[in-house]
Amino acid sequence: MSLRINVNEGADVSAAFITDYDLYLFNEGSHQKIYEKLGAHPMTVNGRTGTHFAVWAPNAKSVSLVCNYNHWDGRAHPLKPMGSSGVWAAFIPDIHPGEVYKYEIRTQSDDIILKADPYAFHSELRPGTASVVCELGTYEWHDDEWIKNRDAGNTFDKPVSIYEVHLGSWARAEGNRFMTYREFAGKLVQYVKDMGYTHIELLPVSEHPLDDSWGYQVTGYYSVTSRYGRPEDFMYFVDQCHLNGIGVIIDWVPAHFPKDAHGLARFDGTALYEHLDPRRGEHPDWGTYIFNYSRNEVRSFLVSNAVFWFDKYHVDGIRVDAVASMLYLDYGRKEGEWIPNEYGGKENLGAIGFLKQLNSAVFSHFPGIMMIAEESTTWPMITKPPYTGGLGFSYKWNMGWMNDYLRYVSMDPVYRKYHHELLTFSIMYAMSENFILVLSHDEVVHGKRSMIGKMPGDYWQKFAGLRVTYGYMFGHPGKKLMFMGNEFGQFIEWNFNQSLDWHLLDYDMHRRLRDYVRDLNMLYRTEKAMHEIDFSYDGFEWINCNDRDNSTVSFLRKGSKPEDTLVFVCNFTPVVRSGYRIGVPYDTYYREILNSDSEMYGGSNVGNFGGVRANPEGHDGRPYSIDICVPPLAVVIFKPEIYKTVPDKNPRK
Repeated sequence: MSLRINVNEGADVSAAFITDYDLYLFNEGSHQKIYEKLGAHPMTVNGRTGTHFAVWAPNAKSVSLVCNYNHWDGRAHPLKPMGSSGVWAAFIPDIHPGEVYKYEIRTQSDDIILKADPYAFHSELRPGTASVVCELGTYEWHDDEWIKNRDAGNTFDKPVSIYEVHLGSWARAEGNRFMTYREFAGKLVQYVKDMGYTHIELLPVSEHPLDDSWGYQVTGYYSVTSRYGRPEDFMYFVDQCHLNGIGVIIDWVPAHFPKDAHGLARFDGTALYEHLDPRRGEHPDWGTYIFNYSRNEVRSFLVSNAVFWFDKYHVDGIRVDAVASMLYLDYGRKEGEWIPNEYGGKENLGAIGFLKQLNSAVFSHFPGIMMIAEESTTWPMITKPPYTGGLGFSYKWNMGWMNDYLRYVSMDPVYRKYHHELLTFSIMYAMSENFILVLSHDEVVHGKRSMIGKMPGDYWQKFAGLRVTYGYMFGHPGKKLMFMGNEFGQFIEWNFNQSLDWHLLDYDMHRRLRDYVRDLNMLYRTEKAMHEIDFSYDGFEWINCNDRDNSTVSFLRKGSKPEDTLVFVCNFTPVVRSGYRIGVPYDTYYREILNSDSEMYGGSNVGNFGGVRANPEGHDGRPYSIDICVPPLAVVIFKPEIYKTVPDKNPRK
């Protein structure tokens, strides 16, 4: 339903719609919902329908609306400045949703430039670059219960297993066309639900002109990309995710923006959203501009944008891209190519303040959501609250674990014992932040090989190696993220221009790998020890982390109750470890609840006949021990049956 405003004859419609207080907050950098005022808003004024337009262009000589309705004539519909705010605005009758438009801006040097609306809710399909008048409040949501439950708690003690997706290449429709948001609401949602993932994370869905950027070169921060449909179609997709018990996370790119002529770059002929000095305003490696985080109106733009996605599209989390590039003034630069801060340091004080403001703002509106930092350095307190000096994120991608672990599992097993610390070191800092373990899109492109391609050995060993790789990942403290295609062993690197190789599921080993990942997800969701106290050392305990000669590790995962305890044993060699003794905490029967070497997963079916009985012989500093058979390139997981009758026999292979 469009807005309705009544004003006195001759009164300024813009002043009635955008109040002085709105402008004050915007110019102060503290407006958290400026998208409700700037941009294009269909409305009825004194009974006449039209659209109110408003744009920030403080250094422009003049601003006009150009569109199909006025034949792109900049003389037809000029906007008026709203005092000294830098905002230009006007209500223009008879312009309705669906109208294609831009702003014609006359610069101080009398150049005429055409710009898309930074606050547009919809955009033309590329290669078109114009904005489209759109009304967002027409979709009827059905996820009230989901939102209520989400905002009543948090995810720290819950399972979080994320399926990372690039919509343009997860699957294509007949004729290699893009699937639509509504088609994804059927096929993708059902697949993710069947696989046991808790969340979908989408590579950026904001409007972008170039497919090759994967969405990371954003020109329409408030526009969901038109490649897959309209805004209400994306709302339907999110709604269907929620109705099926799946959360939605989106990638968000506040670190930089492209130089496309129709976008934010030199918006009013000046460096408005970016720094003028390239030593602060440009990424030399990426060819993009950097936001000026110290400029108040830019903060209002970005903070409001994050709030917007939670508010209008009901997303459950935002993954903030390239946080490291925001925090350091010397990121990607050589000596002399950057300007120190006022204290002579390399910290970007404006960006630090912005990130604290960002997280404080979104959590004040939506307490149960997730804010995730892609941060690759040792910057401290990423996930600590701003009032303690932290940046205020919920989670941080564990890039250190990812890099070490992928280096380790890519080695020939014969050399792994010489690099054992790559497997175990991450536990030293695992509780310093709230981490998400990631095997992301960045690791399966640009010659890095697919996950199955990274595995050494023959065909069988590659699949076995990938199963133990995933098994250790799910046992390691931290939430989980896996990029699409990793779950069934896509052999070729990810190609954004084509569908995943779903035909591989016609082959036994790929299908069984997928089934294994599904079972890992189900186990992760049902076993409290694997997620309940993820971010405390109370939830993890090494049994033996020093068996480098056998490239084998064993550890406990613990929940709040003793009966939740799990025992993990991971063998990273193709050698069967018979008679392998480990210490355990309880005198009971240990049931084998998962074995990655099971025949049903494509393994050799080496195992422990369902479980083993502990004996009173102490080992590894514990009062009891179990004598087990550890399969080759495999993980086995045991659960002590503390309060159950212990079998008299101790079956062994």
